[in-house]
Amino acid sequence: MGSAFDSASEAVVEFAELNDEQLAAAAAREGSDGPAFVALVTRFQDRVWRVCHRLMGNEEDAADATQEVFVRLFFNRKQFRGDSKYSTWVHGVALRTCLTLRRGRTRRWRRETAAGEERGRETDDGTITESPERSIDLMRMLDILDEEDRAMLLMKYAEGHSYDDLAQMFDLSKSACKMRVSRARTKLQERFPDYAFDDPNS
Repeated sequence: MGSAFDSASEAVVEFAELNDEQLAAAAAREGSDGPAFVALVTRFQDRVWRVCHRLMGNEEDAADATQEVFVRLFFNRKQFRGDSKYSTWVHGVALRTCLTLRRGRTRRWRRETAAGEERGRETDDGTITESPERSIDLMRMLDILDEEDRAMLLMKYAEGHSYDDLAQMFDLSKSACKMRVSRARTKLQERFPDYAFDDPNS
């Protein structure tokens, strides 16, 4: 009994000393959700939840998305080839999972947020005017973008990913990612001219 406990403790210590890529390789060699994959879940659960929360917009959907991400990571654990950082690959899985879920739930969210949060005044011609003192939430601003452009801005500026990372996650060229980020910022600037959307990295 003691030796089994000691062996498990040694495995935990061993995995703690591995970097992400080494730990992912160990998990890929396991036949089931063994200790290496469990260690990956422990290491990445907070980061994955944070990404999902940014992309999904609320805690309940973020929790569902996070669970789905780790299911996908488990079944696809042998697909990581080391072409990028493991964290970038994980964030890519989280991104694709959240985009899929958001596309299926966007209509429900828009009904709920329009009913519960819209404080604008509707004029006779059906347009919405905003009070001068109203503070517009950034996440609400991003909702004018399509799903992928919104996600790209969040991964770029909220999560701090490079254009090389974005190219990996979105399966696009680096130049295409730069163009889409620039286009999304321009769209936001045109819609909300009183706010600055300059690229801090330019």
